[in-house]
Amino acid sequence: MSSRKRFSLRVLLVFLLVLLFLAGATNTLLQHPARSPVNCYVPAVHGTEEQGPKKQTSVGKALSRGIVHGTSSLEMVSMVGDPEQQHGGRPSLYVGEFQQSSKSLVAIPVGIKNKAAVDKLVSKFPADRFTLMVFHYDGAGEEQWDDLEWSRSAVHVSARGQTKWWFAKRFLHPDIVAEYDYVFLWDEDVEVDAFDPVRYLDIVNREGLEVSQTALDRRSEIHHGITARAQLRPGVQGGGDVHRRFCTASALGGGGCDDISSGPPCAGWVEMMVPVFSRAAWRCGQGMVQNDLVHAWGLDYKLGYCAQGDRTLKVGVVDSEYVLHRGVPTLGGTEGNVAAFRSAVRRRSHAEMQIFDRRWKEAAANDVSWTDPYQ
Repeated sequence: MSSRKRFSLRVLLVFLLVLLFLAGATNTLLQHPARSPVNCYVPAVHGTEEQGPKKQTSVGKALSRGIVHGTSSLEMVSMVGDPEQQHGGRPSLYVGEFQQSSKSLVAIPVGIKNKAAVDKLVSKFPADRFTLMVFHYDGAGEEQWDDLEWSRSAVHVSARGQTKWWFAKRFLHPDIVAEYDYVFLWDEDVEVDAFDPVRYLDIVNREGLEVSQTALDRRSEIHHGITARAQLRPGVQGGGDVHRRFCTASALGGGGCDDISSGPPCAGWVEMMVPVFSRAAWRCGQGMVQNDLVHAWGLDYKLGYCAQGDRTLKVGVVDSEYVLHRGVPTLGGTEGNVAAFRSAVRRRSHAEMQIFDRRWKEAAANDVSWTDPYQ
């Protein structure tokens, strides 16, 4: 083959290679058009652990650093007026470090049959210090409560036949109630003649209680001795305002508690009818509430883990501000089958306690990074 033919063949091969390269590049461009760089900053949510890659959402990746707010509140906001002058629209709450408010949240399950008792209970909480949220478990809507003045400013949530803890898990997420200093998660069947919520919080703050409850008048339905009101003894345990321990030597007796007992229900323990949580304690406690368990039996024995420190110091019962627990069955059942229904509720409650206890043990065994401080 002559040198001229060899040269022509080489030129042809080069030309073919160029065509193949151009065809591949065009196909790549058609399948993957050019894109602008994306800022992959994922804003951290206040008070929560940083999310792993599998939990990062496209929202967090797509938005700029300053536009995402990790917390909100339950404050009502007007549809008109200057948003920067309205409580619910104040942007200063969510710029930079979170600023604490001076309000607390009261959340109560309510039934229309107990309207008068609920009105008396709720009226104890001044509107300038407390935001109110009511859970309607009987299907009665807001309009049936509208004749009460406080009802018009309360947040109403309705779901027929659901418990307090079912509502709390779904509507009291820590990021939603992060503005409030304390969360009162109370039953409706308590009488509050001897209770002042402002004085109560003054005592809780002074004593450094992260999880607390009012003491129960001794005429109440009392399930555990530690919840009964102790005799006020000035100069002892905060001047008689608070007790943190229960011993069998007290008037109620029982329970196998002594003056060195350090675990629930002898110390570091409150019951689930009228608990009060600090902001930090509720973030922990709400996470502990199980998605599918609605009676919260067994949870009271673990709330001390949410005390932000030594549960024997930071969990307590306030004696000087006490309530009367009437122990009236309110949720579910009709006049003809109340007893059968309550029996079925107790069976499920006991089953849930066993399930929760098993889950706790399994979780503790599987998490090698966690150490039980009270083992």
